[in-house]
Amino acid sequence: MASTANESQQTVHWSFWLGLGFFIAVIIGLVSFSTYFFNEMSKDEKVPVTSITVKGEMPYTRNADIEQALDTINLSNFIQLDVNEVQTLIAKLPWVYSVSVRKQWPNALNIYVVDQTPVALWNADFLINQYGQAFQADSDRLNHKLPAFFGPEGSEHTALANYRNFNKLLAFSDLAIDELVLTERFSWQLTLNDGISLNLGRENRIERIQRFVDVYPQIIEQKQENQQVDYVDLRYDTGLAVGYKTVLDKNKQRA
Repeated sequence: MASTANESQQTVHWSFWLGLGFFIAVIIGLVSFSTYFFNEMSKDEKVPVTSITVKGEMPYTRNADIEQALDTINLSNFIQLDVNEVQTLIAKLPWVYSVSVRKQWPNALNIYVVDQTPVALWNADFLINQYGQAFQADSDRLNHKLPAFFGPEGSEHTALANYRNFNKLLAFSDLAIDELVLTERFSWQLTLNDGISLNLGRENRIERIQRFVDVYPQIIEQKQENQQVDYVDLRYDTGLAVGYKTVLDKNKQRA
């Protein structure tokens, strides 16, 4: 009986080592094959990128912009192509908000681009996206009119948040903001789409906008013929001041 037990233990012992040896041999074979495959495919630039697909939400970035950015990338070797380098270059394009780049075997490069969503012009030279971030891009590519914001550097989020709050109230009178100015002293001045200028001052901005909306119909009714509302000064605890300007009759001007 003892002899039989010893033989069984020896069989298990050799089976274990044979199995382990086979496993190690398989691993070494896979590593060797992978290394050989990589070296062979990398050697002599055998697999160039021949297909580039660009998709995404791109109302402003053009395919030509991306092609120009890729001019500096070596696309002759699919294996060695660094997608992070491609992604970094495309992300630098002025209208691009985000980009992802993927390689697809055996020769394709897939690029997905999401453009900035501009909501306002900022200090004439920049734009602001929907997150209140300023960026610089060619405004000639805009496909719709944007309001103009002016304010101290670093006040972009504040300007956008207040713009949205003001516009919600003004919408009840079918009005909207064409221009918003935040001065260095953080005083607020607005120009509406009907040409009226609002001076809100620094305090109680929402309450003053609401006061204007409440009396807006009366302000319009009180203007005389050939007049239009020029400004409304709301920097008062209770009242407001209204200024009118004369509008010349265009027919008389031509005469």
